[in-house]
Amino acid sequence: MALNSKIPAGQLDKKWTDYKSKCKLVNPANKRSLEIIVVGTGLAGASAAASLGEMGYKVKAFCFQDSPRRAHSIAAQGGINAAKNYQNDGDSTYRLFYDTIKGGDYRAREGNVHRLAEVSANIIDQCVAQGVPFAREYGGLLSNRSFGGTQVQRTFYAAGQTGQQLLIGAYQGLERQIALGTVEMYSRHEMLEVVKIDGRARGIIARNLVTGELERHFGHAVLLCTGGYGNVFYLSTNAMGSNVTAAWKAHKQGAYFGNPCFTQIHPTCIPVSGDHQSKLTLMSESLRNDGRIWVPKKQGDNRKPTEILEEERDYYLERRYPAFGNLVPRDVASRAAKERCDAGFGVGSSKMAVYLDFSSAIMRYGKVEARKQGKEHANDTEVRKLGMDVVKEKYGNLFDMYAKITGEDPYVVPMRIYPAVHYTMGGLWVDYELMTTVPGLYALGEANFSDHGANRLGASALMQGLADGYFVIPYTLGNNLADDIRTKAIPTDHPAFVQAEKEVSDRINRLMNIKGNESVESFHKRLGKIMWDKCGMGRNAKGLAEAITEIQALRKEFWSNVRIPGEINEYNPELDKAGRVADFIELGELMCMDALQRNESCGGHFREEYQTEDGEALRDDEKYMYVAAWEYKGESNFELHKESLDYEVVHPSARSYK
Repeated sequence: MALNSKIPAGQLDKKWTDYKSKCKLVNPANKRSLEIIVVGTGLAGASAAASLGEMGYKVKAFCFQDSPRRAHSIAAQGGINAAKNYQNDGDSTYRLFYDTIKGGDYRAREGNVHRLAEVSANIIDQCVAQGVPFAREYGGLLSNRSFGGTQVQRTFYAAGQTGQQLLIGAYQGLERQIALGTVEMYSRHEMLEVVKIDGRARGIIARNLVTGELERHFGHAVLLCTGGYGNVFYLSTNAMGSNVTAAWKAHKQGAYFGNPCFTQIHPTCIPVSGDHQSKLTLMSESLRNDGRIWVPKKQGDNRKPTEILEEERDYYLERRYPAFGNLVPRDVASRAAKERCDAGFGVGSSKMAVYLDFSSAIMRYGKVEARKQGKEHANDTEVRKLGMDVVKEKYGNLFDMYAKITGEDPYVVPMRIYPAVHYTMGGLWVDYELMTTVPGLYALGEANFSDHGANRLGASALMQGLADGYFVIPYTLGNNLADDIRTKAIPTDHPAFVQAEKEVSDRINRLMNIKGNESVESFHKRLGKIMWDKCGMGRNAKGLAEAITEIQALRKEFWSNVRIPGEINEYNPELDKAGRVADFIELGELMCMDALQRNESCGGHFREEYQTEDGEALRDDEKYMYVAAWEYKGESNFELHKESLDYEVVHPSARSYK
């Protein structure tokens, strides 16, 4: 199957405007008879369901949590990007587009990224109208802060809980449509299969997680808004429930998987503290806005950070990347931290951490505050107190979270941080209209591959999720459904639904009948170790080949020795988890295959064999300037299709933040 990205012709900055002007429309009366299934109710899913319901479509929304408000989008802390140029510091739609393309190491599509930059400003207006409590300056204007990979301040934020506030905004819109009857909400339901009729997605099989019953649901189109698959690594910043199952079922039904190996490592996580942990906690990238990252200049220095003098500290990001300093992109900051720790300069009991220090910012803010209050001769203690109050207002909940988890006061002692798995840039391959290679099946937000290339800029996940849901899918979905208005709702006793439900049921029974000796969790943990060690921050051909063999053996063992207690027709979280881990094992194999065939380093994909003399990523544009789109052909069998990336406006160059 040839890949057609459906990028409109014409000038880059006019493509989306022209598309919207010429796309097909569905009249209001016809919308009322078209049924849409939305799987997932995070920012992408809630905004899509609310928007489509408002437009008059009949929407069914599904989430496996007990409420849409439990979606993992709430965990995003630092902010959301938009090219508003409120700071008058040189920002523009083009600059946001350029920063995103460069930040993704020239492995993203120009057309999609420019559209994202264009609609970014609308998102802020939409959210302000919903009442999202963005931080404001003294004069009432919305405040902005810096994020990695940019030299302008374009990140809008609500303290350290931006994702939560944005989700509440989308949730309000969704709940309004539920009350009006345009959206039917199915919580505690997990999608376990895509139903195809005549090659088109026409519904899903979902499992009621409370009763264990399987249900059939018809839709003229199916939208997957199910987030990323970072939990394939076991330890990640993702919520424990986050999984790949919906996307993986779609993949097995013919939806190509794009760039599965492009994983984002976030540089500011609380370090692993032992084998007892099941997830990691993120400290927002916004902290790099004011915090300075350093390690001692002396290897194995065991002194307390407060005892190490300024001249004995190595502010290594400021030293290596003077133009961006602590605000280099996530992949660059993560690798630099790993390099320092591997070289013996790490701190803390594990020596696998670096310091994130707010002492300079506290004093800087304190001096400004003192002058505001006419206290020009305030002593250091007073200045520090005033500065702490400012930092508390900007980042207070993040500092509280750190203190609760570590038992240390980050206002006094620098935070210890280390990189961890965070976001996945890979996902289902979609065209410009967000449709997968299965007609009628769409993927939005982190579930698709489309906008970030090999590395996502901080504060762009929320932007993409809301852009897809509020401003893209309402047009692109209508463009396709306009040809489907004569299709009546297909009864769910259709043979395709019966067959799909039988396959789901057989798989569940097969899992329950293994009756082995090892817990689901232990298989997940073992998979995560293979993935982190061999397909994590550093990858090489030998390790990836070993990982593929190890994962194949692990899958065999899983299907012969996993232990799942309980029954099928009841609330059984171990059974739910078993299905997700089975899918993670298969995905892990594909990720390693993808990483093995991409003989270059780009963004978060760092092949140790391909690096510059000073340890930077070494791209090979001649051979690898493409999206790797994988087609499922059977167990351990995937076929690679390539979508070449054509850069008409930005000319790829060696990425430098120096």
